Amino acid sequence: MVDYQGKKIVIIGLGITGLSCVDYFLAQNVIPKVIDTRTSPSGLEQLDERVRYHLGNLNTDWLFEADLIIASPGIALSTPELQKAAKLGIEIIGDVELFCREVNQQKNKKVIAITGANGKTTVTTLVGDIVKAADIKVGVGGNIGEPALSLLQQNCDVYVLELSSFQLETTSSLQASVATILNISEDHMDRYPLGLMQYTEAKQRIYHNAKCCVINYDDKLTKPSGKQHHCVSFGLNSGDYHLDEKYEHLIAKNQPVLSTKSMKLIGCHNYLNALAALAIADNLQIPRDSSLQTISNFQGLPHRFELVFDCNNVKWINDSKATNVGSTEAALKSVICNGKLFLLLGGDGKSADFTPLIPYLKSRNIEIFCFGRDRDLLANLAPEITTVTRTMSEAMQCIAKKIVANDVVLLSPACASLDQFKNYIERGNLFAQLAKQYGSRSDE
Repeated sequence: MVDYQGKKIVIIGLGITGLSCVDYFLAQNVIPKVIDTRTSPSGLEQLDERVRYHLGNLNTDWLFEADLIIASPGIALSTPELQKAAKLGIEIIGDVELFCREVNQQKNKKVIAITGANGKTTVTTLVGDIVKAADIKVGVGGNIGEPALSLLQQNCDVYVLELSSFQLETTSSLQASVATILNISEDHMDRYPLGLMQYTEAKQRIYHNAKCCVINYDDKLTKPSGKQHHCVSFGLNSGDYHLDEKYEHLIAKNQPVLSTKSMKLIGCHNYLNALAALAIADNLQIPRDSSLQTISNFQGLPHRFELVFDCNNVKWINDSKATNVGSTEAALKSVICNGKLFLLLGGDGKSADFTPLIPYLKSRNIEIFCFGRDRDLLANLAPEITTVTRTMSEAMQCIAKKIVANDVVLLSPACASLDQFKNYIERGNLFAQLAKQYGSRSDE
């Protein structure tokens, strides 16, 4: 175990990740201090009574006296207080860095590191299922589920981590057995004022000291920069792992290995997710038959291109997790519609450029409904086929009056949900509820 005895530790941010950091240090008889800029942060009631805490703002006295600062992914390194702490020579890391330092001291442990603008939760979950089905003790977490530090208590042989760009910014000791950037598209531009390349540089940190890099053949930004790496590629029509011309089979090293018709996942973007997962599993030397059986049975995750209602030959697809433009592009590439497509866009665009959506909005039988904070910006993409409403519920009421057989209603907002919802889950649940309410009446 890495020794932090005698160190002044300050943890910024509570919640489950902050609490996992507190528990990690308390297990070493090191009592940290905790700062949270919220006045009533989640997890406060679970905090050990020995731990002093400060709420409402950043306590600079504590920060500038610290030997080590553990920063929540939610706080930008560009925050002036953290900038000053860094200039004072105080080390600033995240919980994933603490995890990596511990794992690096253990023998025969493998870390699979997965990031990307879109699809990373699906691939992380699928890879975890594949490893588990092969009777290997696996822990899955990071940016989803359990915090990385909590996984250490499980003493797993393989750790599968979803990592965000924010987490990677404060991680320098990652030595992944396999690392992948699934794709790059604009996201969190409010956090990356220098644009897409600054965001890409954060993502590229996942490849540092990785033994194998799984890259997207069709996205040059996912290729490692700098020194040579061992790479395996996946792609739509090209790469070591790809689809056949009709998207009917997954191809691995020029051999068809799985019919897409036998898969429960739907959509080309999900077929790409499956290819990435298979590439990772093969690199781990997991028996191919076992991997393919798990991929066939994998049903996907809620709120990710999820068919939530199918009635009167009208399909309602919940893609509420599409919180950026790239994810909505992927959905529009994958959706099959023989009638009219009713597309719901809206929310907080996080300063993103929406214009890459335009070709998808003007090349098919489509009607668009824009709601939420950035509804007017989105409506400008194709005003002649767009209806603007204040809320998603109002948009759904309008759509319900128009749907006929063979139509598809797709919620793929290209925006975050926090302007009107607690999170994307609440948004997706409301869509599913309204889909069943209106969809069951569409034949009346």
